[in-house]
Amino acid sequence: MAAALSLARWPLRQFKSLIPLNRINVNGRIRAREVRVILAATKEVLGIMKTSDALRKANQLGLDLVEIAPTANPPVCQIVDFGKYRYEQSKLDKERHHSTSKVKELKFRVNIDAHDYMTKMRRGEDFLDKGNKVKVQLQFKGREMAHQELGDALMNRIRDDLSTMSQVEMPAKKAGRSINMVLAPLPQNKRKRKFKPIEDDEEFADDEDETDEDDEKEEAKEKA
Repeated sequence: MAAALSLARWPLRQFKSLIPLNRINVNGRIRAREVRVILAATKEVLGIMKTSDALRKANQLGLDLVEIAPTANPPVCQIVDFGKYRYEQSKLDKERHHSTSKVKELKFRVNIDAHDYMTKMRRGEDFLDKGNKVKVQLQFKGREMAHQELGDALMNRIRDDLSTMSQVEMPAKKAGRSINMVLAPLPQNKRKRKFKPIEDDEEFADDEDETDEDDEKEEAKEKA
């Protein structure tokens, strides 16, 4: 009785993703003779039952018997609509995947030189190879706004150069004096580097610092 009450206080989410979704045992695939049963809709613990009795109970309710903790003694099962369970589990898996990835930022100027461009491409590939998304921001300063087609061409070049490591999540969009684009990493088995990886002993200035320095130079030119 004490064990059942203790289990009743356990949140069901602690059983989520204990095993891959495609390997969950359902109904007749459950091999244990006895199982501890939870009614998912109310979180009521029905206690330890013969598997045949648990299956009969699930059938009476028009639901499924789903084994959610096969290594417990006895295994823990939920009486639940397996279709809904699978859908919710899939959503949780996607949310967990998104929460572990970060968004890194690369900033560009229309007149970026070849060396700086190569450095940013190498950094971008490193970010993507670690599973991070990359936000690409191209900023126009002063008279550069009169040549926005150069910015469009540069964004297309960046997209193409990183295409072996990423796919476009948000196409390039203009916003004021900037163009923004978001790239998401390809599945790991489809990623292929185009540029030389950054070595551990290499150091680069932060994009924010580079941008601030560029802004100061631009302001000085305009004042002159």
